[in-house]
Amino acid sequence: MKVVVTGASGFVGRHVVTALIARGHDVTAVSRTVRESAPWAGPARQIALDLHDPSIDPVSLIGTPDLLIHLAWPGLPNYRGLFHIDRNLPDDCRFLRRMVDAGLPRLLVTGTCFEYGMQDGALAEDTPTLPDNPYGVAKNTLRLYLQSLCREQAFSLQWARLFYLHGPGQNPNSLLAQLDAAIDRGDEVFPMSGGEQLRDYLPVADAASLLVTLAESPDAQGVFNCCSGVPVSVRRLVERHLHERGASMRLELGRYAYPDHEPFAFWGVRARLDRLLEALA
Repeated sequence: MKVVVTGASGFVGRHVVTALIARGHDVTAVSRTVRESAPWAGPARQIALDLHDPSIDPVSLIGTPDLLIHLAWPGLPNYRGLFHIDRNLPDDCRFLRRMVDAGLPRLLVTGTCFEYGMQDGALAEDTPTLPDNPYGVAKNTLRLYLQSLCREQAFSLQWARLFYLHGPGQNPNSLLAQLDAAIDRGDEVFPMSGGEQLRDYLPVADAASLLVTLAESPDAQGVFNCCSGVPVSVRRLVERHLHERGASMRLELGRYAYPDHEPFAFWGVRARLDRLLEALA
């Protein structure tokens, strides 16, 4: 299958490209710049493309593949920036509309758990979306736009809502990346919040594998939670990572306030994805 991946050099993208290559797909990796040393494993055609430049015709550069996996989304982890709505959203709508108008048959786009907003508890795909920050609003609006476009154009849409991912290539300001840096420095104390909030964490390589499963399942359409489905406290996550690293460090709990841009306890329900995996087993 000929697959184009946007955001290929990003945190998720590099793992998705690696997984696609391992499965034998013909991959075109799209990033803002061509990298001499690619962050993925295996051969992939590289194309430099600024998706936010309206003067560039993306179809002339990448053609119309069998599947477009759209991961690119600049500006994270700043979830509150209005640029998500002012710039990223209209640019994404324009880019994806151009691809669909050119005859793109299949589209897989990553959404976010922030589409659910400030709702606590177990969040299923049919839970109403109530985004509370600009990032969530922009992603949710893009999904609604593409679903409306599906009713006018003949293409299939898969929307994968990512929850909390961790692993190689993660943002250096993310929790476990900061913890790793503290371990490597030999710090004796790690300051953090109270750590009792519940989240849904998944290794990025596992998320990439799930996305490739969707890519290889053309009949599976609609929204899928891409998550573990298991709530874990932030404190437990940190303690587990310390154990895996063989590190001993005192946690300074309560040093930082709990974040106010996300609910206190929430996790994904992945029943749709599990049914798909069971059917493929």
